[in-house]
Amino acid sequence: MSIIEKLWGLRESLVEFKEVGPGSPHGLYIYDKEKDVWVLFSSKDSDVFLPKVDGYYIIYFDNSRCSACRKYDLHWFPYIRQNSQKLPDHYFIIVLCDWFARECKSPVASNTFTYYAVHASPTTVLLYVKNGKEVYRETYDGYLKIDELEKVVGGFKSRVEAYEKGMKVSKPIEEGQDIIKLLKQLLSGVREDV
Repeated sequence: MSIIEKLWGLRESLVEFKEVGPGSPHGLYIYDKEKDVWVLFSSKDSDVFLPKVDGYYIIYFDNSRCSACRKYDLHWFPYIRQNSQKLPDHYFIIVLCDWFARECKSPVASNTFTYYAVHASPTTVLLYVKNGKEVYRETYDGYLKIDELEKVVGGFKSRVEAYEKGMKVSKPIEEGQDIIKLLKQLLSGVREDV
């Protein structure tokens, strides 16, 4: 069963990419762990991506004209390849447009940018879905390095479990730090040492 069939019950012709980047078609991509490819999900309608299958969703909002996104790619793709097999109930998604919802040739990608209120690039949204409904969400603006992805994605399931037990949950990257980091990236020309 393909990842598209599992998540949406759809059987359609699939376009696969080794990596997604500025030259890729706009749209919503789902990582197929078994094949190590990103599958372009094309929808005939303009629905928003709302996960219905229970699990943990890591969504990377990417703009093809975003220099910080290209820096993020250097960490995102290796992290996914190295860790996705260790995270069996995690789904990795990329939403790609030229420039947010305003300049996008994919209705589902454009509407997904709008629905999740993404106004910084890159942005990573983590969702936990249980019984077909979103239960918990975290958002990180700016690119994350591999060690930050380890903290953010690797510890997401533990934070969700704590949240479900009624415990206070703190993001592993301090609130407000992601905005400061993004500003530093923009002001410094996106240096690696930010």
